[in-house]
This record gives sequence, C-alpha cells and structure tokens, in this order.
Amino acid sequence: MHLFGKAKATQASPKDAIIKLRESLEMLEKREKYLDTKIEAELKIAKSNATKNKRVALMALKRKKAYEDQISKISGSRMTLETQVMAIENANVNLETMNAMAAGAAAMKQIHGKLDIDKVDSTMDDIRDQMDLANEISEAIAQPVGFGAEFDEDELNKELEDLEQEELDSRLLDTGIDLNLGPSVPTEIPAVAQAPRPNRKQVVEDDVDAELAALQASMAM
Repeated sequence: MHLFGKAKATQASPKDAIIKLRESLEMLEKREKYLDTKIEAELKIAKSNATKNKRVALMALKRKKAYEDQISKISGSRMTLETQVMAIENANVNLETMNAMAAGAAAMKQIHGKLDIDKVDSTMDDIRDQMDLANEISEAIAQPVGFGAEFDEDELNKELEDLEQEELDSRLLDTGIDLNLGPSVPTEIPAVAQAPRPNRKQVVEDDVDAELAALQASMAM
C-alpha cells in the first residue's frame, strides 16, 4: 500500500511494449473471427425465416448488423495497434543505430585523442627522411670501389695507342711485306717537314690492301 500518492508506473521497454501490442492484436484477431462466425449464423437464420417469420428474420439481421459494426471497430483498433508496432520497431531501430553511431564516434574520439596533425606530419617527415637515407645508402653501395687507386687517364690512353700501333705493325709483318724495302732514303733529312705518321684508319686500309695483293699473287701461281 502506498501512503504518499500513486506509485510511479514502471517504464516499459520497447521490447515489452511490442510484445504487449502483439498480444492485443492477437486477441482482436480472435474476436474478429468469432464475430464472423456469429454473422454467418445470423445470416442463415434470416434467410431461413425470410418468408416464414419476418420478425425473427428482422431480429437476426439486426444482430448481424451489430456484429458487423463491432468488426469495423475492431479493424480500426487493429490498424492503430499495427501502426504503433511499426512505429516502435522503427524507433527502436533508430535508437540502436544512434547508439552504435555514438559508440563509433566515442571510439574515434578516443583514438584521435592520442593523435594530432603535428604528430602525423612529424611522423611522415621522419618516414620520408628515412626513405631518402635508405636511397642514399643504396646508391653508395652500388658505386664501384677503386680501393683508393687513382689513375692518369691520359697516360692510360697513350699506352693503349702504343699497344694498338704495335699490333698493327705486327699484322703488317705477318703479311710478308718487308717494311725496309722501298726507295732509298736519303741520309740527310731534307729541310721540309716529314710526312705525318699514318693514322690507324689508314694503316688498317693499307693492311687490307696488302693482304688482298698477297692473296691475288698466291692465286696467280
């Protein structure tokens, strides 16, 4: 017993409300089916007494009409309850969706609370610096190692030319041509400048011509 006013009504959860509404819908559906059977029965009575006893037939039609009015009201009540069920279900879905979205927002806020744009920029700068350093190290490793030796390129080129000249001279000797034969060379060097030393291209061409002449001579024998 409550001495100080009425007790507060317990707040029903969406699930409990939906269950209660569905129970009411089921009850109204059963009531509607029962009234349908009563209407069919009164209609039979009216048909069977339409010519024999009009008063009985008329009373049966009145009862039938009353049952039809009740069914009409029940149909309206069922529509209202079904609308409430759908509204509660939609509201419950929206509530669950909002709760999920709120939980997601809270999780993102917690994660972003440990980050800021300055930290992100700093981290990205560190990553770029380390990538640049890795590329520089890779390029340094790929460079050939001379073990500290330095060479005179001009001296090497001069030595290479001498070797090429020796090779050409050797090939000319192999053709059987005596390099000492030819017109007598004056003992005194004329005042005019000596002819320039044949270059490699000229020597190669002379070599080819000499080999060709030797081949033709051997074929004529």
